[in-house]
Amino acid sequence: MPMRVPATDNAVVRDFGTPASALAIAAHPDDVEFECGATLAKWASQGCVVHHLICTDGSKGTWDIDADTAALVARRQDEQRAAARALGATGEVRFLGVVDGELEASMTLRSQVARIIRELEPTVLLGHDPWRRWRIHPDHRAAGFLATDGAVAARDPHFYPEHGVGHHRPDHLLLFECEAPDVVIDVSGFGDHKVAALEAHVSQFETTMEITSIGDDEQHQAFARRIHDDLAAAGAPHAVAAAEPFRLIEL
Repeated sequence: MPMRVPATDNAVVRDFGTPASALAIAAHPDDVEFECGATLAKWASQGCVVHHLICTDGSKGTWDIDADTAALVARRQDEQRAAARALGATGEVRFLGVVDGELEASMTLRSQVARIIRELEPTVLLGHDPWRRWRIHPDHRAAGFLATDGAVAARDPHFYPEHGVGHHRPDHLLLFECEAPDVVIDVSGFGDHKVAALEAHVSQFETTMEITSIGDDEQHQAFARRIHDDLAAAGAPHAVAAAEPFRLIEL
């Protein structure tokens, strides 16, 4: 579930400076904003070019059994672009378009992810932790493996020479939604940016944000408090007002 805060007692606060560029790879529209939205907003405010890669089409993201899923897919892409703007992101928003719930860490998709990494040349990659225990959502698990496997393929020149794009090695991979974080990033002052980006995903108000009435101030305020409380809980062990936790992998 979004916003579950893992224990961060053994993690350390790390300042990566301002990466030149970052690519966040996620299973669904809104996953990036839930898991690392404040970090990306902070970096974007300091000049980092922030990109999104969303793996699925988000077509299962409703409880309405009569929903027009084709319309929902188009709407969720528009919402994701709006969320990126709310973070201050100036990079690209790309979609693999795999049917929601059917994502697999296949060789074909690994090649696509590796090519996108090579094309965008991010300094830092961010993605789901694929090794988290007891995870029941297959898309999150698969998206995590596509990020890790795609990073390996993108960095090594003999993978996929048919791409016709030079290999690229990001400096770091930060895994979010992680079971055992070892790094936290101080995002003090960027909680409101995260809330604003999440609230761009209007189609998800009921399913993930407990907002059943658009414009209901109490519900919107309760949601904002949840986000700020989670950021504060992650930062408290490290004497910072707000933080987002990650597992760091050097590439």
